[in-house]
Amino acid sequence: MFWLVATGLGFVVTAPLLWALLRPHAGKADNAAVQVFKDQLAEVESDLARGVLTPDEAGALRTEVSRRLLAAADAGAQVGAPAPAGATGALAVGLGIVILAGGGALYMSTGAPGLPDQPLAKRIAENAQRYAARPSQAEVEALLDERGEAPEAGFEIPADQLALLDRLRAVLAERPDDLRGHRLLASNLASLGQWRDAAVAQADVVRIVSEDATATDYEDLAEYRILAVNGYVSPEAEAALIAALNLNTQAPRARYYSGLGALQAGRADLTYDLWMRLLAEGPATAPWVGAIRGQIAEVALAAGRPVPQDILAGPSAEQVEAAGEMSPAEREDMIRGMVNGLSDRLATEGGPAQDWARLIRALGVLGERSQASEIWGEAQGLFAASPTDLSIIRQAAQDAEVIQ
Repeated sequence: MFWLVATGLGFVVTAPLLWALLRPHAGKADNAAVQVFKDQLAEVESDLARGVLTPDEAGALRTEVSRRLLAAADAGAQVGAPAPAGATGALAVGLGIVILAGGGALYMSTGAPGLPDQPLAKRIAENAQRYAARPSQAEVEALLDERGEAPEAGFEIPADQLALLDRLRAVLAERPDDLRGHRLLASNLASLGQWRDAAVAQADVVRIVSEDATATDYEDLAEYRILAVNGYVSPEAEAALIAALNLNTQAPRARYYSGLGALQAGRADLTYDLWMRLLAEGPATAPWVGAIRGQIAEVALAAGRPVPQDILAGPSAEQVEAAGEMSPAEREDMIRGMVNGLSDRLATEGGPAQDWARLIRALGVLGERSQASEIWGEAQGLFAASPTDLSIIRQAAQDAEVIQ
């Protein structure tokens, strides 16, 4: 059916072109200039009859206009002369073959011959199967260790804090059901960016409180697990998210990370709906709102939904106009100047995670990946106590190809 339809469309496109070549042509063109000169001759006769022109003047004008009329008629006849029938027929046949054969060759090289239908329901089901069979938390952690890409890699804990953590661990080894101690351990490890150990400690918290666990307890557990594998929503993290939402359907962090999981499952439409509601609810200072604002444009494009207008804020009209008049080298200098200004401001005054992420992405676009890597390392230390802010910056580092 596909090839029948494609061939039919090819003939529909080719037929008008062939008809334009093969249709009979008039021996003389209906030249507009010829009609103009005919009108001028009629005006000469009219002026002569009204006495505006003398007979001698009318005769001179008549001769000149007639000469131009004959020249225009001869030119029109040459332009409109039919081409030899054999040449036109060969050109038409050749053009038809080129169009049909060229279209087929283009499809064979860039298309997907033999690809079966891809109904939306089937694709959603296949994505769901792949997502359900995704690697576990432990498998991804082992893979990151093998590649040296674990978030804890290269991050050293100060000696005094390390000593306190060791003492706390020793106490908890003797008192495995000490709820306060495990909460303290989990929060301290998270503040130091030790997400994997923080997740283990938080799992002990959930174990100890058992049925009294709150949505926040499960949100913390899910967040630590996700950040321990660089933003990947593992089956274990998803289970914690589900538990949090079962206790509180409005839990914001659980909804944000559920949207992230849906995005990784190929359901950008679900992510868009979840995140747009969170944006509407606010508050604007919430860390998940900043994370969503940094990603919602790409999610909207993937889902085929409108991008929120306030996300599209860009340079002023004057800056755009000035950039349009610059050479490529001047535009790059302007961009570098803006990047340097942002870098200097963050170095002296600091700024929110979104600004750090913007700087890392800009450096990646400019090809300054070594500097982007340095900024990423600095931001890790600054935002270690804020998992959501750190996830915003980590995404920017991934976009800039600083980390995988």
